[in-house]
Amino acid sequence: MASNPPAQAPSYPPSQTHTFGYGMDDEGPREEWNPTEESLPPIRGRHRVSKQRGGGGLARSSTVLGVGVIAAVGAGGMATAAPGKPPVSISVPDLPSVGSILSDDSSGDEAKGSTTPLTSAGLTTADTEQGATDAGEVLRSRIMQQAEVQKDQADTAAQQAAQTAAVKKAADAAAAEQKAAEAKETAAKKKAEEEAAAKAEAERLAELAKSYTLPTSSYTITSTFGQAGALWSSGYHTGLDFAAPTGTLIKAVHSGTVTEAGWAGSYGYRTILTLDDGTELWFCHQSSISVSVGQKVATGDVIGRVGATGNVTGAHLHLEVHPDGSETGIDPMAWLQSKGLNP
Repeated sequence: MASNPPAQAPSYPPSQTHTFGYGMDDEGPREEWNPTEESLPPIRGRHRVSKQRGGGGLARSSTVLGVGVIAAVGAGGMATAAPGKPPVSISVPDLPSVGSILSDDSSGDEAKGSTTPLTSAGLTTADTEQGATDAGEVLRSRIMQQAEVQKDQADTAAQQAAQTAAVKKAADAAAAEQKAAEAKETAAKKKAEEEAAAKAEAERLAELAKSYTLPTSSYTITSTFGQAGALWSSGYHTGLDFAAPTGTLIKAVHSGTVTEAGWAGSYGYRTILTLDDGTELWFCHQSSISVSVGQKVATGDVIGRVGATGNVTGAHLHLEVHPDGSETGIDPMAWLQSKGLNP
């Protein structure tokens, strides 16, 4: 370890002796010597303490501390605090700036103190740049991470919206399919019910037809109910005409009681058969009558014969239907069809 060499006084010729002060010696008056900065040669050494500049006090303190530590450690690497106390091991930190402070190649009259803060002591420029780079990378990483999080959130929201839309679409499709199936089932059920009702009605009419029959045979329908014309006193036809040769048998459509049998003016010879429900059947223009009032007849019994009596243009059976004995009749064609008969 280097040490400070003793300062050397300036050398003068042996013939001259300089003292500090005023006075006379044996050889004459003495000269006064006032040393100045220009007259003294600079003392160059390894360890000079530089002047304090600005915030360099802390740097000089660290320098002195480093020098003291180095001097204390010495060659043995141990420092003794006081007699009688055990030596304490001191670990010298790696301070790259100490070498530059202790360098003999200091330029200028004074060595400048270090203004490096304690927090960055021992760091090189590369280390500082690396730290800044690392900080920038950390910031960039955080920004990218936040962007990724936001993107993930947006993707998640989009996926949830898509899933919700898909679920709603599937639910709507399922509801529409179920509705269509229900409508189809309802239509099929309704159709089946209608078919069953039609079948039941056909069976009823078939059974009912056994108790009803058409009034004559070998006939032709020449005039229908409601047909307009001047041939009828009311201005329209009030019954259903079965044209057939004179003498063709007229049969009872259904069982009932004969309530009238005889001449009826424009109707010619007429027989009125009253059924059990009160419906009156008028058989008109007969050539002859085979029953009498009060007589009970069954379905298909002969009650007279086809003729051309009364207001007619030819031989035919004029049939009228009067529900409950009303004066105004109804369409005989529809009534016969309701009984399972098709004229």
